Amino acid sequence: MPHVIRSTLWLAFFCLILVAWWVMYAMSMDMDLDLLGRPGEMGARMAAMDPRMPMYMPMANFGPLFSMWAIMMAAMMLPTMVPTLRSYEDLMVSADGTRAGWLGVILGYFIVWVAFAALIAGVQLTLLYGGVIDMLGIPKTSLFAGILLLVVGAFQFTRTKEMCHGVCHSPMTYFLGNWRTGFQGGLRMGLGLGAFCVGCCWGFMALGFVGGVMNLAWMGLATLFMVLEKLPQIGHVVTKPMGVILIISGLAVLAWPYFGGV
Repeated sequence: MPHVIRSTLWLAFFCLILVAWWVMYAMSMDMDLDLLGRPGEMGARMAAMDPRMPMYMPMANFGPLFSMWAIMMAAMMLPTMVPTLRSYEDLMVSADGTRAGWLGVILGYFIVWVAFAALIAGVQLTLLYGGVIDMLGIPKTSLFAGILLLVVGAFQFTRTKEMCHGVCHSPMTYFLGNWRTGFQGGLRMGLGLGAFCVGCCWGFMALGFVGGVMNLAWMGLATLFMVLEKLPQIGHVVTKPMGVILIISGLAVLAWPYFGGV
């Protein structure tokens, strides 16, 4: 029976990820965007709309934006939880971990990322009404995109990134130092892990404003990198090289208006 429960819960977990990705794909198609977030004719008209127009526009209202970001968090961040959940399962064998605690870890982790979804939805509205991005979340100038790439790239070399990544990279160490039993214990540990995860990965969420928040190609690549970053075998060797890549990309974006035509 425990094996049946384990298999069912893992299947539900991966189904949730697939459903989240399907919803993001359906939303992208409804907005007339291709996989790179580039708008078609209808999408271009939507991007050019003024958010202050006297009509209801979902991408200019907090509720729909928050829902979009919450689903995006599920699609992108739940896959990165697999090493953490496997570590907790090891403690179900060697310690007093429970399946209820396993579910509590997932819930706590997701609560933190949903809170972050609310925050970044507010940031998107601020940027939209400030004229920095358009209705599709695409920056209107290369200056903003370039600076954002530089900031996120530089963050990869900070002590904060190192500390947060250390927890995400070695969840077993976190569990052993903060162990709590039962569902409430798992929820508490999940909240802590989620906070460290936001501290580690917020930049890759923010990079959605470089190519458009509904750029499915960016979402896939960012998810892949964040999964790699958390793998015990290679996670510690990919962080700083990615920082270098982002900084070079930021400099290239900033230089493009001056040298692109040469």
